[in-house]
Amino acid sequence: MAIETNGGTWVNVNSNDDKGHVNVYGSDPKKPHDESIHVNIDYNNSSFTINEKSNGVKTSTDCKCYLTTACMRHKTKKFDDNCEELTILRWFRDKFVSKEEIEHYYKTAPIIVSALNEFDNSDEIFDFIYENVVRVCVTAIKNGDYDFAYNRYKNSILTLEEQFARPMLEEKLIRVLKLEQCNKK
Repeated sequence: MAIETNGGTWVNVNSNDDKGHVNVYGSDPKKPHDESIHVNIDYNNSSFTINEKSNGVKTSTDCKCYLTTACMRHKTKKFDDNCEELTILRWFRDKFVSKEEIEHYYKTAPIIVSALNEFDNSDEIFDFIYENVVRVCVTAIKNGDYDFAYNRYKNSILTLEEQFARPMLEEKLIRVLKLEQCNKK
């Protein structure tokens, strides 16, 4: 059941061990409404989607950020999307990372997360990312060592992309090419 906030927005939050949902409405959801945002969190796959409705237009965004995933896996059920680590990293991203690099990250990160989820030891890999990228960058940012934080962040993207995203994309491309050849015969 959604609860009205002081600002007139209606909010509903619910979850279980597998999934979490945050629903925000521009007006009472029991009545016809044209503005809403629904965040659906899948704890098992360390991903979430954001579904928005504005002026009758619906959009959906699939969010798989390997830094968020690392925090989710490390903190497990105590995870908060507004945790200190992600808040600091988002501030840093907005102040010190170019728009092109941010776009590249959001195109590459879902592929990296999907590839990592294929490994039996993916929790260990995400813990490694948390300890060696997230925590190290956050500490550097807190200490004002922005160059170090930027270089660690940038190198992590390039390394993970090379180790995990590229092989996965190559494998998919090979499958597509083989299917095309089979269909031509």
